[in-house]
Amino acid sequence: MQLIWNEIRKALPMIWHGNPTLLHIIGYTLQVAFVATAAATVIGLPIGLAIGLGRFRGRNVLRVLANVSLAIPPVLVGVFLFVLFLPQAPLGSLHLIWTKRVVFIAQTILALPFVVALTSAAVQGLPPGLLSQARLLGAGRGQLGMLALREARIGVIASVIAALGTSLSEVAAVTILGGNIYGYDQTLASATLYEVNGAFFADAVAIAIVLLGLILILMCGLGLLQHQSGGIRMRFRSAA
Repeated sequence: MQLIWNEIRKALPMIWHGNPTLLHIIGYTLQVAFVATAAATVIGLPIGLAIGLGRFRGRNVLRVLANVSLAIPPVLVGVFLFVLFLPQAPLGSLHLIWTKRVVFIAQTILALPFVVALTSAAVQGLPPGLLSQARLLGAGRGQLGMLALREARIGVIASVIAALGTSLSEVAAVTILGGNIYGYDQTLASATLYEVNGAFFADAVAIAIVLLGLILILMCGLGLLQHQSGGIRMRFRSAA
């Protein structure tokens, strides 16, 4: 315990005085997290809606695949993308290996299954009569999709929370694809691993404290939004 306390005492001044390297890592981590989550949401919401509302052949297979993708280890995604982007590979001409751009791509791909699977599950959990009634009243696909998103917004927000969480904390794919290069493309999670491997435990503790703080702040904010959405929905139903 004395060792842990000593490292924490060394780490706190780094946070308090705003270590330049730490500030750079924080900024890059937030940039990656928000861009990856936004991209995964824009791509994943229509897919999740299609699976949740669709009546096409193969819908159940897509739903199973979406759920299975949640359990795929990030390291496998990192290895697959690494092989795909190697210079001699089909996408090697893009020169993405060990760049910041590939980190954005990897984090988006890792966040996407959460948006797709949780959105489709939230839509499928809606009362069946609600969507049937909307169809009978002549609602088009766009109107039906907006209705489903509005009524399933608690589950949709949960999917965004999950996507943001994995974007903040994932380390394996970032390390494999970006190289975890010091001061260049490190996120808070990958920088923690870097400092631990180098036996710079005070630096690792400082980065870990900041990462935990960011996760708490962002997740509490989204959780509050989710709670308020649920309260509005309940009051609306009660008034109706």
